[in-house]
Amino acid sequence: MDDSARRLLQRIMRRIPAQMLKPTLDKWGRLTAAQRQSMDFTESKWALTEKLLAICEENEMTVKHITELEMIHVIENPDHCMWYALQLMDPEEDVHSVELTQFKEQFKSHLRELIRHVSIKIKKHTDEAVWIRIAWGDSFSRPNHLKPTYVVHHLQTPYVFVTSLTSKLKPLLSQALVLSTRYQAIKDASLSGRKLTAIRDLLMRQYQQVFPTKYPSPLAENDQNASNILINKEQAELAASRHQKAREAFGDGMLPQLQSAVYKLETKFRDHTNKTMTEREEAFRCVVKFASTNLLESLRHCASSGIASTPGTSLLSSIPLKGRNYFVITDNSPGPSSQTRQPSN
Repeated sequence: MDDSARRLLQRIMRRIPAQMLKPTLDKWGRLTAAQRQSMDFTESKWALTEKLLAICEENEMTVKHITELEMIHVIENPDHCMWYALQLMDPEEDVHSVELTQFKEQFKSHLRELIRHVSIKIKKHTDEAVWIRIAWGDSFSRPNHLKPTYVVHHLQTPYVFVTSLTSKLKPLLSQALVLSTRYQAIKDASLSGRKLTAIRDLLMRQYQQVFPTKYPSPLAENDQNASNILINKEQAELAASRHQKAREAFGDGMLPQLQSAVYKLETKFRDHTNKTMTEREEAFRCVVKFASTNLLESLRHCASSGIASTPGTSLLSSIPLKGRNYFVITDNSPGPSSQTRQPSN
């Protein structure tokens, strides 16, 4: 086992929690029953790492085998990365005919035509997602397996999710994806987050949506013995209206756990009492960021409880409506508009 494989294995062992080490190695399937039994999982992480390194040396494992272990860990724990959504555009007529084997062959072929030294591993997950691990090199150096890019694509959908992709390598990945999926273009979806399932569900509308109705069912009255029936009825109707409008704006039931939304303002400063700022040719810029462990749930609660007025502003309801969490507001656009957001490491 060469030095790059040893360093990669050491890094993976640092990232896998101690309680998850045994089941992860079992899924890997590269150790014999005797070798698995020889590992005492009550020992320290350092001792376990040294033991596993010795076993891998004995089995003459290569980087290829170690990357399999890394993929298992990343697939099982996708929320340790920052994910960015991309959207494929302008599908060709035979777009739905693309199947896994064909996609794998064409993606590898196209990417290797664009860059000489690259390592590609593709695996289909149980939820039909295709996971791609790419270790990038260049014309003079071998692939760097310590800084891989991960790509997740659900075949028969126009959505792609990437992490750890630099702006320099993004055009190469984009071209390979477009050519192997039967689309003609690809763009940033202006949606990102650490919860891969959240941004996937938001884009694919895999959550319970509520559509506007003129006849919402009123909420049940909490106090049937209230003395003032008219006041209680009015309050119940207002509460029902707030609840309905909140559900229409943000959805019902369990919502995707989106963690943030960013609004960037680029406009002229307008205040007749402040000529210095008003006469500036340069646009006035500011950024507003909303953050929460579950942003959509928080916004829905604010609207339904009366903390925020209803109907909510389109700036916020555009998050689930457009499947984005990055917006730019300019003088030329009265509503929120998307802007390309470059993925970063």
